[in-house]
Amino acid sequence: MTKVISIVGHSGTGKTTLVEKLIRELSERGLQIATLKHAHHKVELDTPGKDSYRYKQAGATMSLLLTKDALQLVADAFDNRDPEQLAKRYMGEADIVLAEGFSQAPGAKIEVLRRACSKPPRCVIADGLIAIVTDMDEIYPELPHFDLEDISGIAQFMLEIK
Repeated sequence: MTKVISIVGHSGTGKTTLVEKLIRELSERGLQIATLKHAHHKVELDTPGKDSYRYKQAGATMSLLLTKDALQLVADAFDNRDPEQLAKRYMGEADIVLAEGFSQAPGAKIEVLRRACSKPPRCVIADGLIAIVTDMDEIYPELPHFDLEDISGIAQFMLEIK
C-alpha cells in the first residue's frame, strides 16, 4: 500500500523546498515518489482548443494525454479530495506520496514551521500531526523535531512510519 504523508505549513515556510529535497533523497534510496499539491487558487490544467480539453468539454470524466516520455491526466474533481483517496485512485505505483498542503484533510502530517514566519502551527496533534520541521524547540515538544536541513533524518523517519 502506498504511504501518504502531507507536508503542511504556512505560506513561505519552505514546504515546496522541503518536498523537493525529500523527493531527491527518497528517490536516491530507490523509492518511487509521487506528489500531490493542493492549490487554493484556480489553475488552468488544460489548454483550451487542444484535443484533451475538447474531450473534457464533450463530457469525458478523465482525459489522459500521453507523449513519448510523459503523461498528463485531467480528471473531474470529486467530493472526497483527501490525499489518501487521491493517492489510492491515481498513484498506486508510488512507494510514497508527498502531499503538499492538505492541512485540513485526514492523514499523517509533518509541519514546517519557522520562527521567522511568526505564525502559530497550522495543525494540532489531533489533526494527524506526527512531526515538526522547525527551528522552534518549544512547539509540540512531545513530537519528533527535525532541523530544516535534516533531509536524511526526515526521510528515514518517513520510511519508519507504519
